[in-house]
Amino acid sequence: MRVLVLGGGGREHALCWKIAQSPDCEALFCAPGNAGTAQLATPLTLDLLDHAAVAAACGTHGIDLVVIGPEAPLVDGLADSLRRRGVAVFGPSAAAARLEGSKAFANAFMARHGVPTARSWDFTDGAALRAHLQTCPIPVVIKADGLAAGKGVVVATDRAMALEAARAMTEERRFGAAADVVVVEEFLPGEEASVFALVDDDGVVLLQPLQDHKRRFDGDEGPNTGGMGAYTPVPALDAALLARVRETIIEPMARGLAQEGMCYRGVLYAGLMLTPDGPKVVEFNVRFGDPECQPLLMALQSDLLPLLTATARSELASAAAPVFVPGAALCVVLVAEGYPGSYPRGREIRGLDTVQGDDVVVFHAGTRSGPDGQVLTSGGRVLGVTARGDDVAAAQARAYVAIDTLHFDGMGFRRDIASRALARE
Repeated sequence: MRVLVLGGGGREHALCWKIAQSPDCEALFCAPGNAGTAQLATPLTLDLLDHAAVAAACGTHGIDLVVIGPEAPLVDGLADSLRRRGVAVFGPSAAAARLEGSKAFANAFMARHGVPTARSWDFTDGAALRAHLQTCPIPVVIKADGLAAGKGVVVATDRAMALEAARAMTEERRFGAAADVVVVEEFLPGEEASVFALVDDDGVVLLQPLQDHKRRFDGDEGPNTGGMGAYTPVPALDAALLARVRETIIEPMARGLAQEGMCYRGVLYAGLMLTPDGPKVVEFNVRFGDPECQPLLMALQSDLLPLLTATARSELASAAAPVFVPGAALCVVLVAEGYPGSYPRGREIRGLDTVQGDDVVVFHAGTRSGPDGQVLTSGGRVLGVTARGDDVAAAQARAYVAIDTLHFDGMGFRRDIASRALARE
């Protein structure tokens, strides 16, 4: 097969790394990619929101399957455009992608189909929003309705923090049009977990669950980020609880999508809170998470490409079940100085050639190739150091040993990835 992966982050490097191992992969392309994907796939220069240009590239290069990594082109309807041209696509339609593109839409959809989640209120008026926040229970969760690169969520632990979040969204317009609607949700107590499911027209395949770390600093302190690390499996989410997630969340969502005529051929990412009343949805994403994709694919023993192809062709019901390696996999994200705020670019990364072995991979996220062959930083999240081990402790130790050999000016990372799992063990 000739495969085109769209996107340029750590998720896309991990997808390219795994797809390239498949005996079914004849040729692999990535657009726009990064310095890491360039080692595995032919880079293409494409605007992912230019549907005609992407379709033309598919024709030029004889692409059999397109795998859409990031959310923006999915919300923009790229999967629909390519399917109309006869291209097989791993990724949902624009109608279904509203599950991530609008939190208000997702909450209403869950209400229609009886999926457990937090109570929520939608606001388009700043004064009404502030009035609600003056009296609602604290803690409270305030979300920009639209896409905000994983940063449009504030968990306010006091009323002043809640009002400041409202001011930033409605007056400062920190998230632009993404906060034209502001969603307020009740705070859900418990432990977070992420469940990924491949979904097609009439099939569901669950993958191994993960837990990510959104806050910038150790101990879950500081601002939310796109993700500072993740690991799999999750001790708090055992087989019985995962079966409950499938029964009460994933399958009702898949049925609801089919009933409402929304084409979904991709991965459904359920961000969950394991509350005392059972698992409840915090949010849905309509693509693989970044950095969750990295440890997930490190843990996947079986071939990924047949699963992606079966999903795109709506043949999941006859696909072989995925097989995961025993033990654990863990990713630690290395970030640029100042992230998730403003950060410098163009700093040289040293030590990449020292990380070797089947059990440690450095996935590139915000990187680019320099004029003299060096690798330079080009984003806030720069690298995802991902390791396998016999258990979480072994995977964690292996990742942090590898990190000690890497350096770029201003490099930052969390030192407590998987601390909850280790405490539970």
